[in-house]
Amino acid sequence: MTATTSPPTGGDPGRTAGAVAATAAVDGAAETRRSTRSGVAGLLGAATSGVFGFVLAVVITRGYGTTGAGAFFAAIGVVTVAAAICTLGAETGLIWALPRRRAGAAGDGARVLPVAMIPPLLVAVLVAVGGAWVAGPLAGRLLGPAGGPLLVVTFAAVPVVVAMNLLLAVVRCVRPMRSYVAVQFLLLPVARPLLVGAAVLAGGGLLAGMTGWLVPAAGALLVGLILVAGPLGIGTGARLRPQSGDWATFWRFALPRAASAAIDAGSMWIGVLLTSALAGPADAGVFGAVGRYVLAGQLAMQGLRVATAPQLSRLLGRGERAAAAAVHRQLTGWGLVLSWPVYLLLAVFAPAFLALFGPEFTTGAAAMTVLAVAMLVNTGVGNVQSLLLMGGRSGLHLAAALAGLLVTVGGGVALIPAHGATGAAVAWAAGIVTENLCAATFARLVVRQPLVDARMLAAAAATVAGVGLAAVAGLAVAGRGIAGLLLAVATLAVVCVGLLTLSRVRRGIRVTMVQIRGGSPAGDPPRTSKGR
Repeated sequence: MTATTSPPTGGDPGRTAGAVAATAAVDGAAETRRSTRSGVAGLLGAATSGVFGFVLAVVITRGYGTTGAGAFFAAIGVVTVAAAICTLGAETGLIWALPRRRAGAAGDGARVLPVAMIPPLLVAVLVAVGGAWVAGPLAGRLLGPAGGPLLVVTFAAVPVVVAMNLLLAVVRCVRPMRSYVAVQFLLLPVARPLLVGAAVLAGGGLLAGMTGWLVPAAGALLVGLILVAGPLGIGTGARLRPQSGDWATFWRFALPRAASAAIDAGSMWIGVLLTSALAGPADAGVFGAVGRYVLAGQLAMQGLRVATAPQLSRLLGRGERAAAAAVHRQLTGWGLVLSWPVYLLLAVFAPAFLALFGPEFTTGAAAMTVLAVAMLVNTGVGNVQSLLLMGGRSGLHLAAALAGLLVTVGGGVALIPAHGATGAAVAWAAGIVTENLCAATFARLVVRQPLVDARMLAAAAATVAGVGLAAVAGLAVAGRGIAGLLLAVATLAVVCVGLLTLSRVRRGIRVTMVQIRGGSPAGDPPRTSKGR
């Protein structure tokens, strides 16, 4: 007999279709609430990290000056880029793989740990030994003649940083978001300025300061080990021996990510290293200070990305592209409203922001304006890279990242010798725009769902209008200095208070608060029992 498909006995096809639609709507609302709660946790953590990251930048620039800060930032760049290369894409591979596996003693989540961690740690040890071997001549080019011991310590820390990054990726998948936030956005950023500041106050040089920057990574590594053991059932019967197919499946995804992960993590630091090599440590110090502001503005998007990447992996793994696109649009709107005011103010009042590091850093005002404008594009398209990666399309992400890298490096080699930090900023800005437009195009083709809607466009227009009004007021009365910045911020605060008088804005805030608490906003489809 030929099998046929029919509705259940006594069923109504129309009613069945309606039930399916209602179920999909309920699931979509649940995913929206989940992304809201995770996104808020990530945003709060990112805000804290941004504050203490700025404090760290002030400590470094005030404590060591332009030349010393340039060497310090270059050393951070070395360990950041080296660790990203050694990770081999396994960090993103874990976030992609673990949400698709079972956890606990009876599950197979722990089985992926040896697959993901052994190759990167072996490579990290080799890089640490080789880097320490060539530290002397390399330091002479990047950090100055006295930078050899600083570079030795930097390379020695690479295996620790790699292990920390991998374990924190596991924490993102198997623990509530607050656990990851506590380590990545609280422990590390709070401890670093305290320890580096203590080194400065004690009269320690760059070596002592860099040691203070590295030590918190060891603490985060130990905390990560404790956090992942329980949920994965390690020590209580979980299988740690991988199957033969696990290696091929994991590294088929992770290896294309290896290069793009290094590019992502080192996007700013590549500019610092190029500037140090081609224009000198002083220009590198100015560019590094500018970069700290630029990266601080991106923390909102970073907080949203780390909070929702496992959710996107789960949705795209089940083929629920519409739900994934809805989560992306919601969080892009949030990121836009939170990030664009920062970048617009950075672009207009760059001299005021840089004066906080010291008068010698205000020469980077043009560089900051250029990069702030480029970051409007970066945050405006949202976390399209996460859509590609969590959808398993790491090859496309690599293509976009490589395009941006080629533009950045090519532009840097051409512009830095003559224009210093400003040339580095123009090159990096061109790379940022290139990568993000490529990634947005690829993501739209892969997800096959709209990634921009009318609500996002309205949020963008309102943000530009409000911040533009505040900036014009500050410029007209007090110029681009600190007084003008303070007036602009005060005007913007008044605009925000005025928005709270609008019923539409208050209603949106109420809906968001309900989602954060885990409830169902008015208008969501009601949940029905299974018997109905």
